[in-house]
Amino acid sequence: MDETAPASAPALRVQPDPADPRLTRRVAGVDHTGARIETSVTVERPLTLYLNGQEIVTMMTILDRPEDLALGYLLNQGMLRRDDRVTAVEYDDELQVVVVRTERTTDYEEKLRKKTLTSGCAQGTAFGDLMEDFENARLPPAELRTSWLYRLLHRINTLPTLYLEAGAIHGCALCWREWPLVYMEDVGRHNAVDKIAGWMFRHGETPEDKIFYTTGRLTSEMVIKTVRMGIPILVSRSGFTAWGVELARQAGLTLIGRCKGKRFVALAGEERIVFDADLRYVAEESARHWRKNSREAAADGDAA
Repeated sequence: MDETAPASAPALRVQPDPADPRLTRRVAGVDHTGARIETSVTVERPLTLYLNGQEIVTMMTILDRPEDLALGYLLNQGMLRRDDRVTAVEYDDELQVVVVRTERTTDYEEKLRKKTLTSGCAQGTAFGDLMEDFENARLPPAELRTSWLYRLLHRINTLPTLYLEAGAIHGCALCWREWPLVYMEDVGRHNAVDKIAGWMFRHGETPEDKIFYTTGRLTSEMVIKTVRMGIPILVSRSGFTAWGVELARQAGLTLIGRCKGKRFVALAGEERIVFDADLRYVAEESARHWRKNSREAAADGDAA
């Protein structure tokens, strides 16, 4: 594949900074032989979110983009509307608190009683009426060329990431055609998704022609958040849950998983896919780009 970017190629506007000393810590220990080692581990911290003076939730996060995380979380929970006027987003690093203020008066006391722990690896939280909104969602028509997909996966896999530095983290990317535009990481995939949603809100980024990529499983939570964001295509390295597939079909979301090298599986919205790539010229994924869970699955003979 020709990896030379044309002059009109969009820039990667946000990407991880593995060298940021706030995000990792060196820790001493021993390896499987008993030898002393020192390794990098990801640092997670609590962040408490307030909306107009009401405490909403405390999240565990790497705390690199608290303003985007706060806005995206509120949007994806239906507590912030797309047409809301946000008057301030105030983050206090010492207290680890972020306050979002809106022109509209808000009160979510009743909604906060209806919590559901999601299947996210760091215990995300969803609130009771999300499915009511989901049932009315309609995604726009879109196209996904397999030639775009293969080049996109290669570009994402070769980014410098916090995962390669310390592991224990998920990544998500907002993409256009074969180009990643924004790449976010966090200890829970739901946080990484919310940070991208918040970034899109702040920058007025339209979702209709975008692709959403995640390293995490394609669960009901991932599908619901992608649909709420208005993005028509969701792609993952990982596998599916049955409810995730059912919800994607209900919403008309294109759902593609198990993306490694030239292989992928689409279980919903496959009518958007244009099979234009010649697989003879698509390289298999190099083992040096495999994530830890992919290596373990391959070792166990698990194709998922």
